[in-house]
Amino acid sequence: MSAVKEEILNGQTVLGIELGSTRIKAVLIDGSGRPIASGSYDWENQLENGIWTYSLDEVWKGLQGSYGALKEDVKQKYGVALTRLGALGISAMMHGYLVFDKDDRQLVPFRTWRNTITGQASQELTELFQFNIPQRWSIAHLYQAILNKEAHVPEISFMTTLAGYIHWQLTGEKNMGVGEASGMFPIDSATGQFDERMLDQFQELTAPKGYPWKIREILPKVQTAGEQAGVLTEKGAKLLDPSGELEAGVPLCPPEGDAGTGMAATNSVRPRTGNVSAGTSVFAMIVLEQGLKKVHPELDMVTTPDGSPVAMVHCNNCTSDLNAWVGLFKEFAESFGVEVDMNKLFGTLYNKALEGDPDCGGLLAYNYFSGEHITGFEEGRPMFVRTPEARFNLANFMRVHLFTALGALKTGLDILFKEEGVEADEVYGHGGLFKTKGVGQKIMAAAMDVPVTVMETAGEGGAWGIALLASYMKNKAAGESLAAYLSDHIFAGETGETMQPDETDVKGFDTFLARYTEGLAIERAAVEHLQ
Repeated sequence: MSAVKEEILNGQTVLGIELGSTRIKAVLIDGSGRPIASGSYDWENQLENGIWTYSLDEVWKGLQGSYGALKEDVKQKYGVALTRLGALGISAMMHGYLVFDKDDRQLVPFRTWRNTITGQASQELTELFQFNIPQRWSIAHLYQAILNKEAHVPEISFMTTLAGYIHWQLTGEKNMGVGEASGMFPIDSATGQFDERMLDQFQELTAPKGYPWKIREILPKVQTAGEQAGVLTEKGAKLLDPSGELEAGVPLCPPEGDAGTGMAATNSVRPRTGNVSAGTSVFAMIVLEQGLKKVHPELDMVTTPDGSPVAMVHCNNCTSDLNAWVGLFKEFAESFGVEVDMNKLFGTLYNKALEGDPDCGGLLAYNYFSGEHITGFEEGRPMFVRTPEARFNLANFMRVHLFTALGALKTGLDILFKEEGVEADEVYGHGGLFKTKGVGQKIMAAAMDVPVTVMETAGEGGAWGIALLASYMKNKAAGESLAAYLSDHIFAGETGETMQPDETDVKGFDTFLARYTEGLAIERAAVEHLQ
């Protein structure tokens, strides 16, 4: 306790703040990377004129709220005021569209990653670049605004993301980490910068419009993990801490997106490693040894915070339908006057799934609360289907709902592993699916056919991840790589629990997936006929 107190008073601690979709979290870490205090602020996006957005006023209210809660936590735990920091990092939801004019005025409300309004732009740019441009990427939003002939486009002076915007306001620097930048515009992994060929192609495409700006002029400067990306100005210190107690001059690492901070927080930045986050939605990121052979709309190409290429499979649906069925069993038990402990109920039902047939006994389910781009759905209908001869029991019922939670993910990963021949030695799992020990982990290992490790620190999340990236900038030895820093200083001695894929489960999942793929026509019919 006294050692931590000394670090706080001497300005040696490191702060990470991440703006997630429902919570803004601030985490303070000590010299060894351990969280010593935290604070948070809950918020929600708004649907305004058909656009999912957050107001910039709410951004600052939330940042000040989370930092204020952190300060209070420090005071309560250590009896001292937080006035000095050794380093600072900002992270946020990736992608989206924030544009400003030459006077730094916001031109249109922030368009978040959640919007699916850039279909035409996404398709045209993917064809032009021969590189998958998802709808949520910043460049897709910009080009869609051009296609829509929106009045603000000629006035653009700077385009950034939420993390990039906050970093700019705190430091005056229009910088961005390479991982975050890779969700704005494609990165050339050989240079760690925006792809020059594609920049030229975009410029040529838009030149006839006669805009006063060029694409290179309005994008942020790309930096890699370990570089300093500015210092906290007097104005920035006041924005974060209106009380005026926080001292300026704190060095900042390049701002990063939630994908990059997730990689840092799970020690998965080396080639042939990866991480999978499974909760309401699910995404897997595998660090590649080299680029892919061809373009796949199911796979997003981003980078690690130090610039290595990463293939990402992102699915909208994971545990929502599974949770709804568990809720039904809770209601059933309560109808008999049984008081239900939800942790015990989840644990019992999840473990029951391990008793089921490897292929779920011929049962079929879809967990599509919303659309799923990997399988070509813009809307979803959760459903459960069986044939008269299918083996319908509780074990298979729970198993099929765990399997289908990963059905779309498995579809994308099969492209990566089976078509592209990508190999992974180990994947780190985090998120709600892994809470019941050994169950979600075993199912994930079967789906991926890769060893899955769950670490105790995996729950610390992205705010801890960006704090680690700021710590790396501040504390790394000369020439020390990010992967070495994380392995040697942060995760040394923490092995977690690793589960190898079971061959019977792997074959069972493959059989289930063939049924799942065949049955997509049933899901399509439900979307078309069930309003």
